[in-house]
Amino acid sequence: MRERTTGRVPFLAAVSLLLADRFGATVHVLSVVDARNRFESPTGGLSVEAWADAERDRAERAVEDAVALLHDDLSVETATVEGAPKATILDYVEDEGTEMVVMGHGWTGLDHYLIGSVAEKVVRRSPVPVVTVPLTD
Repeated sequence: MRERTTGRVPFLAAVSLLLADRFGATVHVLSVVDARNRFESPTGGLSVEAWADAERDRAERAVEDAVALLHDDLSVETATVEGAPKATILDYVEDEGTEMVVMGHGWTGLDHYLIGSVAEKVVRRSPVPVVTVPLTD
């Protein structure tokens, strides 16, 4: 199972905090449950249901971890949504009327070549500015 966000979530939250404080904005913390069980999924014999449950737990934990890093006096909305990450993020941007996206990116090497970067796809298609923050060292 991939855990790309652990090392840099504080930095991602700091960028979001800085922007929200500066512009008096609401921070929307979104995590997408990618339950497609694609070829990068664990090979330990997990069923589709077990993979989906693990992805849902990961997404919910990511939202909780990010919110824990934000100030209590900041306006925050959270969402955990199931779907294809790029499309789900872009739909959320449109549905919620967000004015900017701050998101992490972290695929490198073979993973990036085979799977592609969600952040890269969002940057190319987003109707609003996208700030990307590296999630890996």
